[in-house]
Amino acid sequence: MDFDEFREFGHASIEFIINYIKNIRERNVLPSVEPHSVVNQLPREIPEQAESWRAVLEDLEHIILPGLTHWQSPYFNAFYPSSTSAGSIIGELLIAGIGVLGFSWICSPACTELEVVVMDWLAKFLKLPEHFLHATEGPGGGVIQGSASEAVLVAVLAAREQVVCRVRASHPELSESDIRGKLVAYSSDQSNSCIEKAGVLAAMPIKLLPAGEDLILRGAALRSAIEQDVTAGLIPVICIATLGTTGTCAYDDVDSLATVCEQYNVWLHVDAAYAGGAFALDECSELRRGLERVDSLNFNLHKFMLVNFDCSAMWLRDANKVVDSFNVDRIYLKHKYEGQTQIPDFRHWQIPLGRRFRALKVWITFRTLGAEGLRAHVRKHIELAKKFEVFVLADARFELVAPRALGLVCFRAKGENEITAQLLQRLMERKKIYMVKAEHRGQLFLRFAVCGMDPKPSDIEFAWTEIGTQLTALLAEQEHLAAVGKAGDVTELTQQFGLQLTNGTNEKSQ
Repeated sequence: MDFDEFREFGHASIEFIINYIKNIRERNVLPSVEPHSVVNQLPREIPEQAESWRAVLEDLEHIILPGLTHWQSPYFNAFYPSSTSAGSIIGELLIAGIGVLGFSWICSPACTELEVVVMDWLAKFLKLPEHFLHATEGPGGGVIQGSASEAVLVAVLAAREQVVCRVRASHPELSESDIRGKLVAYSSDQSNSCIEKAGVLAAMPIKLLPAGEDLILRGAALRSAIEQDVTAGLIPVICIATLGTTGTCAYDDVDSLATVCEQYNVWLHVDAAYAGGAFALDECSELRRGLERVDSLNFNLHKFMLVNFDCSAMWLRDANKVVDSFNVDRIYLKHKYEGQTQIPDFRHWQIPLGRRFRALKVWITFRTLGAEGLRAHVRKHIELAKKFEVFVLADARFELVAPRALGLVCFRAKGENEITAQLLQRLMERKKIYMVKAEHRGQLFLRFAVCGMDPKPSDIEFAWTEIGTQLTALLAEQEHLAAVGKAGDVTELTQQFGLQLTNGTNEKSQ
């Protein structure tokens, strides 16, 4: 492909993206495909001869797109947002075009230094404690990881190695394997699965402590667990608190957890993957309470900050604790400025050696939107969630299962869990909106998360109409079954209502 073809391909691709985003509301958010449908449409081997870019875009439109779930659709209301923006999209294009790897300063000085700048920008924007800034005297600073999972794993591994070194120094009679066999970590039973997985990868059990009735983990529960474990001869290593849990966006009590961690010399990490974006808002200042006492925290820019996946910010109070744990050097990685400046070699702050130029898309996004635009985006998600909450409260058939938190509303149909389960099944089959279910203490509920690049009030109204209409149809079926006193003639019932029944038994077993 020569430069002229590249230019044509690039222009056509930008037009493709524009049309995709502009018309995304016209697509069902969920695909109508079965397993292997994409595989069966593609050849089993690499094409022997080069194909035209026009053929590639044609197949993208007719084979790949029909098999996608559309995460940028405002009707994608599952999980949490994974947003993008024009600046971020162009940033990704430029990252690929420039094609540098920034694992050390000398490999691409601007790659490292731009990351230092944007991480300090972001820390100030979120009003984080100053010791997390590179520009502040001290060992703290920020780094861009790929995901919250990576950030949590880095914290868990660094905390583990710090404890092993400390215990070996004070108890030389213990072997390293003896020490590692006694290590234990803590988090809430409401925390994300990546935290439990980090424990698996670190070969260290993470005890999931029961959150309170309000789904918040507090210091009292942590203290009780640590006291029991210390009595049993175990060694506490780290507590991972969450600000914005996956299920209900609950906020753990960081202050009370910090008090316990300080007493027992336990690393405190905060996973603020979703809620961290709200740190920038004055009206959400309570979320920042206690952050000055934590050892590390992470926040996903690809959730609230309109930077596309993958891009997760992590800050460390003392980066040396990570560098000391992960420092594996080779002569070919060294350079003459190593250790002479405050500019870090970020390969020591992460799991892999190689690293992408993610700071470039962050820098472009921040400059093209500005702090004002970023704050407005977060506030819009919150206001739209409030609108959805009003709909729930106004309909006597539904109930909230937790207070609305930022852009998330957790609700259910009143009555048995089976009603909510069948409602979700209907919505999934229609593919107009996409939500996921969660459960707390035996109660099934639905999560409605405001997502998308530019969600509007009309999108919330569309979603609520879809939900309400499907519940009306479901309840009508149940009333008819009760009236006839049997559910035997399913075929006749389906024809009468023009609706598809859902097998509640199958839903439960899935």
